[in-house]
Amino acid sequence: MEEKTSEQPFRAGYVAIIGAPNVGKSTLMNDFLQQKISIVTPKPQTTRNRILGIRSGENFQIIFLDTPGLLEPAYLLQESMMKSARSAIDDADIILFMVEATNVKPSLNGDRNISLLETLQKPVYLVINKIDLVKKASLLPAMDLYSKLYRFDEIFPVSALTLDGVRELKDFLIQALPQHPAFYPADMVSDQSERFFVAEIIREKIFEGFRQEIPYSATVEIVEFKEREGEKDFISAEIYVERSSQKSILIGRGGQALKEVGQLSRKDIEKFLNRPVYLELHVKVREGWRDNKSWLKRFGYS
Repeated sequence: MEEKTSEQPFRAGYVAIIGAPNVGKSTLMNDFLQQKISIVTPKPQTTRNRILGIRSGENFQIIFLDTPGLLEPAYLLQESMMKSARSAIDDADIILFMVEATNVKPSLNGDRNISLLETLQKPVYLVINKIDLVKKASLLPAMDLYSKLYRFDEIFPVSALTLDGVRELKDFLIQALPQHPAFYPADMVSDQSERFFVAEIIREKIFEGFRQEIPYSATVEIVEFKEREGEKDFISAEIYVERSSQKSILIGRGGQALKEVGQLSRKDIEKFLNRPVYLELHVKVREGWRDNKSWLKRFGYS
């Protein structure tokens, strides 16, 4: 529980963080929560689900919604990702529309992502991220350009990496939330299960360790999760890919690549759970699972 911010009525509400892939949405939410619950990699489209993160204080509760990057879907998995993003937009009391300071080139004829905001009857704040990578003088033209595209209620330049401007944004959000009782217990950080976050950690290591299509063709299913008194927790996970060639690369010569994924995953899982685990990984092939409604439903993407 945080210190009381002021003698004010309790405020609580939902804040959706949306934007193009790889602009730093997950990093920003982790900053707000002061702990890592959304996986972060340099590759775009890392986030596939709507991730809910809760920050509670003496007189406020902010429920952040991290969303998949906005894009034009090329297959059913991406359609599911866009449904998650649109659902977050609909549910939120406040929208944070995030862009990169290093790539501020919207079209004055209209930005496809910004067009999603046109019918909203709720506050939308522009967050210009990665300001640590540009000269300060470039920010004003960028802010002016976006102001011509959409009537943002406020504009916040930040660096999710260095935390520059993040505290100010959080304090502003608290005051902008509606007066409402808390939606969740004060000690709750997310509504997702431990199994979900364990699967996400394993998927993060796949994104970090492999190139080309393998990260995007891979998903992780936890098939067994046993807490054992006096012993390490037992976790068995299955990694699904779309082709046998991807399976061979993921396993590696003599199983070395998969072993490294397991070692790196186990280290972060133990840190997340705060207890030792025994992690077992298997790789399976399910051709075209990203375009198969049944498999997407099984993997929790629909």
